[in-house]
Amino acid sequence: MTELLKKLMLTSGVSGRENKIREVIRSEAEKYADEVITDPMGNLIAHKRGKGKRVMFAAHMDEIGYFVTFIDEKGLIRVGAVGGINTLAASYCDVISENGVYGIALPTEANELPKVESLYIDIGAKSRKQAEARVKVGDYFVHVPRLKRLSGNKYVGRPFDDRIGCLVLLEALKNVKDTDNDLYFVFTVQEEVGLRGAKPAAYRIEPDIAIAVDVTSVGGKPTSPKSKVKLGDGAAIKIKDSSVICSYELVCRMREIAVDSKIKYQDEILLKGGTDTASMQTSKAGCLAGGISIPTAYIHSVNEMIDMSDVKEAIKLACAVAERI
Repeated sequence: MTELLKKLMLTSGVSGRENKIREVIRSEAEKYADEVITDPMGNLIAHKRGKGKRVMFAAHMDEIGYFVTFIDEKGLIRVGAVGGINTLAASYCDVISENGVYGIALPTEANELPKVESLYIDIGAKSRKQAEARVKVGDYFVHVPRLKRLSGNKYVGRPFDDRIGCLVLLEALKNVKDTDNDLYFVFTVQEEVGLRGAKPAAYRIEPDIAIAVDVTSVGGKPTSPKSKVKLGDGAAIKIKDSSVICSYELVCRMREIAVDSKIKYQDEILLKGGTDTASMQTSKAGCLAGGISIPTAYIHSVNEMIDMSDVKEAIKLACAVAERI
């Protein structure tokens, strides 16, 4: 599982340019699904056929980053944000373009909290001509992907948001046992820029039940929001976030399944941030919608942190829900 996580983490794919990570996921999903398709939006849909309820799981493939908007006469690269960039965390950090060009994201004013539009990328070029030989307007940059193990079960790196959700879905697709349910494991696009990909995917599938698998913030850190969710306390069952109020019927049923299956879980309310749950819930005629969340510290920084024990519980919960819901 760690080798698969490394593949997912070290393959870049900013919102709207998910082609590289989609192919990595496709190569794994095709081993276990009855059918794998890419829809017009770019979502990857892995289908395990059944005659029962249509159950849709979604994890987004895309990550935050930057698009190049302008290259000045000194060869410095101006960028626009893709998704919610934490400018404090981004400043003075390594970035890499889709074509492998390394640079540093820098603030215009060294002693002030920068705005996104004031960030620029220095690739070491001396002029616009030299920079344009390597980078062009419309190219994307992301923070250099990485994965490192810390003490115990903890790992740090990026982009756990939401490659760790993609790992959970792939492992659930691989390990789910026979069930009458008609299962869809969807790897969505453009979540970071407005939960866009999940809506057309849900419109196509028309799920009875839809569950987003994504990261959630933890409490207990100096920079953390007030939250009961903690690293190492198990998978989190979503009650609400800023984009959705989950089906209470589904929340209760997921808790029952977790207890019956001896799966370690915790309840989650995310005060800031939305998930694909919202798009699936409101697509077409709507559906029962919920979420399985992976506790994650320092989200949208270059050093996101997870506890692998929580990931294992999330995989078990996704399998149990797929089989028993």
